[in-house]
Amino acid sequence: MRLDKFLKVSRIIKRRTVANEACDGARVSANGRPVKASYQVKVGDVLEIAFGNRVLRVEVTDVRESAGKAEAGAMYKELP
Repeated sequence: MRLDKFLKVSRIIKRRTVANEACDGARVSANGRPVKASYQVKVGDVLEIAFGNRVLRVEVTDVRESAGKAEAGAMYKELP
């Protein structure tokens, strides 16, 4: 699954266009390196997303095409 779609489906970022802009602005990295929106997300990837001065680190635990509100949080786990 594409990174921008994963960020939207998992509800880390609310809209896919915003996820695209974050990737284009080099505010998203996977496994320690900046990636584009077309990056293929896999289970086990560690993503870092910069929101202003805060950085969110998550590990991908599940990849699915669609998820309800209750299931979205189970697609990743936050890392310290």
